[in-house]
Amino acid sequence: MADYALFIGWGPVVHGREELSLRVFQETVEYWGHAQERGQIDGFEPFLLEPHGGELEGFMLIYGERARLDHLRESEEFERLMTRAGAVVEHLGVVTAYAQQALGRLMGQFQEMAGELAGAAH
Repeated sequence: MADYALFIGWGPVVHGREELSLRVFQETVEYWGHAQERGQIDGFEPFLLEPHGGELEGFMLIYGERARLDHLRESEEFERLMTRAGAVVEHLGVVTAYAQQALGRLMGQFQEMAGELAGAAH
């Protein structure tokens, strides 16, 4: 498993754009499938959530190396896809996620900072 992922989350479908949202979702799955075939990402997983009273209705995790994910995220094709998605769903967001060694590195930084703050409080 990769040390990084993109978390792409979305909320409810914009009323009246249900059919278009299905086409955009299919385009998105095809985009990530091709990216995986080309070796640009390690893999991806789409998720839909059951009703829970919150605004998040689904998300995708796109796994890969940070530099490759950043490169894809800066591409015109990705921007176009996110523009289309943003037109059919509410609360679209893209966030970098940390796992494995990257998570360990961040937790180490947090632990160091927490120790410094605890020392400063005394």
